[in-house]
Amino acid sequence: MDRAQKAESIESLKSVFADAGAVVVTHNLGLTVAEMEDLRGRLRKEGGAFKVVKNRLALKALGVEAGSEYHDLFKGPVGIAYAADPVTAAKVSAEFAKGNDRFAIVGGFMGDKVLDAKGIDALSKLPSLDQLRGKLIGLLQAPATKVAGVLQAPAGQLARVFNAYATKDAA
Repeated sequence: MDRAQKAESIESLKSVFADAGAVVVTHNLGLTVAEMEDLRGRLRKEGGAFKVVKNRLALKALGVEAGSEYHDLFKGPVGIAYAADPVTAAKVSAEFAKGNDRFAIVGGFMGDKVLDAKGIDALSKLPSLDQLRGKLIGLLQAPATKVAGVLQAPAGQLARVFNAYATKDAA
């Protein structure tokens, strides 16, 4: 990799880190091509991506000083999973790690907050942004439905009374 390719790779990683809601750093030593494609497919389906990175280039893209918490993450064969939604990459990576012992989550980061493996696991258990939106819409619609039911109840009761008088007179 020549100097121009390294500079291009650093700029690419800078944009990935800036656009990602969360980045999950993983060790993926010993994964087969089929397993890597399976992971990439799962992430792609959820709007994320997986990329194998060079540690030194990733650290330069982050612009961190020597000895920072980020240096502990980028050691060994590292891959990053990322998505715009902070929960997606963590959720898919944690699910994949449960089924594959050669894939380990080292940690990750959200913005300038560095997370360890337990933090990523906790993040993976949170509901996704779409699930939260669905719950919020359900909560907002529930009162409107109840108000409509309350407003319709007196009219329904009045109609049943008229119906009872009508059937009584007819009999």
